[in-house]
Amino acid sequence: MHIKLSLGMLLSILFLSCASSQKTTSLFNGKDLSGWEVYGTEKWAVEDGLLVCESGPDKNYGYLATDKDYKNFELTVDFKQSANGNSGVFFRSSIEGTKIAGWQVEVAPPKHDTGGIYESYGRGWLIKPDTEKDKYLKFGEWNTMKIRVVGNTVTTWLNGNQMIELKDAKIGEANGKIALQIHDGGGIKVFWKNIVVTKI
Repeated sequence: MHIKLSLGMLLSILFLSCASSQKTTSLFNGKDLSGWEVYGTEKWAVEDGLLVCESGPDKNYGYLATDKDYKNFELTVDFKQSANGNSGVFFRSSIEGTKIAGWQVEVAPPKHDTGGIYESYGRGWLIKPDTEKDKYLKFGEWNTMKIRVVGNTVTTWLNGNQMIELKDAKIGEANGKIALQIHDGGGIKVFWKNIVVTKI
């Protein structure tokens, strides 16, 4: 009886210890861009509790990046694409001007590999989702993306469906910011909400 009780207490302590090591934080307060930094001249604004990214007159790349670094984490975010929805979520990235070094989880119009991983100013596409998984994207409607980055492994889900899993040593060595992107070319508008990160 005492052995069972002690074992139960030990498991409870271990569970609480693991839970306390995982801190969940909302990255967007629905009011302003607190906790974020703007890179480039494209438009970032808060409208009706939503974060909106939109191409500006320069039609260039633009980024909205966290002011903190995140190494191992799970991120969930809701997005809705309007018109051309070419955007993305970067992780373990560094930015200088509008040049970003890191990895992007693609957020793009249909048939353009949403959920895949692209390495900017490096190796390019590292992995694309299987073609049939494009059906999980609801263009013009709200979608939920989940991104899990632990060590050298990255896994993405779109609306509850796993899109890719990638193991990469270079990613494993990196650390850096989470950033939202506006692609160049103009005509892009994407809405974001419920941006939540859990450190692992």
